[in-house]
Amino acid sequence: MTSRLESEFGLRVGADFTVEGTPGDEDAARYLFAQDAFQFQFWIVGLIGAQPYGATAANKKGKKGGDTGIDGLLYFRTPGGERLEKGIVSVKGGKNLNPTMVRDLVGTVTREKAALGVFLTLDAPTRGMRDEAAKAGVYVYGGQSFPRIQLLTVAEVLEGKRPQVPAGALNVSLERKPVKTGEREAARTGQPLLFGAEDGS
Repeated sequence: MTSRLESEFGLRVGADFTVEGTPGDEDAARYLFAQDAFQFQFWIVGLIGAQPYGATAANKKGKKGGDTGIDGLLYFRTPGGERLEKGIVSVKGGKNLNPTMVRDLVGTVTREKAALGVFLTLDAPTRGMRDEAAKAGVYVYGGQSFPRIQLLTVAEVLEGKRPQVPAGALNVSLERKPVKTGEREAARTGQPLLFGAEDGS
């Protein structure tokens, strides 16, 4: 709901509305990480408009472990509507940050054929991490360039900063599956869709 209010209405958590029961500042985020690192991961992944790894339309909670370097998935449709792109999200709440973590994310982005990767951290990334991110190059769409590996701290996310992607539709995958199912059912039964087609009409 938070990501919908932000992406569809331009509202910002903390400035335009509040969310009870979730961290509102960096200290609260650190407390959550200390209490339950997995819930911290769920929270920060959702806050940037991504989906926890393993989430489905029926179960949006995701899963622990065995994620092969993926903590979340960020989907966006390009402004022209010609394709759906994927971003890989990696979360590190601990203080032991190093450039190898960024190189690992680059490898995961390449393996998954994703457009970009987002590295979320509680502490500020090191200079070496930023250098590794810069080496990864850019994702290009419509004459615009976006960093292929983007480093964001929890503090920056809480201030409203979000991953840089083309100005299309964010986080569209979970919403599209039920619509496609409805279209198939309508075709099977010969009954019209009650709430519009895949284009959202």
